[in-house]
Amino acid sequence: MDTSSTFSSLRPWIVFAVIAALATAATILFLTRAMAQKNDNTATTTQSTGDDAELRRRLTKEQYYVTKQNGTEAPFRNEYWDNKKPGIYVDVISGEPLFSSLDKFDSGTGWPSFTKPLAKENVVEKTDSSHGMTRVEVRSKKSDSHLGHLFDDGPRDKGGMRYCMNSASMRFIPVEKLEAEGYGKFLPLFEGKK
Repeated sequence: MDTSSTFSSLRPWIVFAVIAALATAATILFLTRAMAQKNDNTATTTQSTGDDAELRRRLTKEQYYVTKQNGTEAPFRNEYWDNKKPGIYVDVISGEPLFSSLDKFDSGTGWPSFTKPLAKENVVEKTDSSHGMTRVEVRSKKSDSHLGHLFDDGPRDKGGMRYCMNSASMRFIPVEKLEAEGYGKFLPLFEGKK
């Protein structure tokens, strides 16, 4: 029996078997890592914002639609578009400080608009290519809630930016309640201001 000819005839099958084994191992490794990452992301989101059922119970339908389904509320028919009281706006889910009335201005759009965030580290800006246009979406860092969009048509004397937010994504805390609600560190911003 000629072993070299037998080996030569089996060689393509051996190469095929090795390649198939490597491909299978690579697929299993990829899927294992992907599942582990998904589980890590799910655990992080659940820890920081509560589970979906809890959020649906705690938020109004509009708040849930805006914050978790990237919705937009109606202009001129939302809670804070014309609010002129002094205070701060916090994330409706996590309570993260987001914006101050000191940076709020009337943009004429029917949504609360600000020239800058109160705490830049609490907001995340992302590219949004939905609805056939490219915009900059603004989300809260901790709860990953959709807040609104950022535009460059704000007051030029204040940097030219317009953070156009949804009232439903925020909760307003008036100056007189800042201390009681745990936001006393922002009181100095309002001293001497009307």
